[in-house]
Amino acid sequence: MADYLADVQKYDATANAETVDKIVKHLGIALRSRDSSLVSCSDPDELARVREKWCKKKFGETDSARCDSIIEMVCETMAGDNSKSRVTFYYLVAKHLGKLTAL
Repeated sequence: MADYLADVQKYDATANAETVDKIVKHLGIALRSRDSSLVSCSDPDELARVREKWCKKKFGETDSARCDSIIEMVCETMAGDNSKSRVTFYYLVAKHLGKLTAL
């Protein structure tokens, strides 16, 4: 858990353990595999999954273009990180959606 929090705090120093823990619990089994624990910004199917399952389903966002814009912004923010942690990526998407408190 501490590793996830430390990674998130590289992008948001104010991130708290409780919020990160909720994302970790939400992702559950997906974090067991290295491949599924990472997000690939170069994979359109991957980004569509983030949009559909995280932005729309989890948070009820109805504007696909807004979700895509936020996902693109997070990809740009994390561009220097070759291994984009799914926990960190999802945290940043939730933050830009203004939904951290909804977790």
